[in-house]
Amino acid sequence: MFGIFKKALFTFTFNLSLFLILIIGIQNSSNFRKVNLIVNDTISLPISFIVGISFICGSLAGSLLTINYKKIKK
Repeated sequence: MFGIFKKALFTFTFNLSLFLILIIGIQNSSNFRKVNLIVNDTISLPISFIVGISFICGSLAGSLLTINYKKIKK
């Protein structure tokens, strides 16, 4: 049980640090695009922010799925 909590805490800490580095890094970004959702469009966001958030969400989802898979497998 402690191992699962430790891995989840590491995952959230790592992805939070990636998010903070992403926010600091996109301060002078000049390329903006809108994300086309099914209902409507978002505000103009820097391309690097869109790509970075997609990477961070994938990293979080992948890490949390492996935690759950190992728990079920035992």
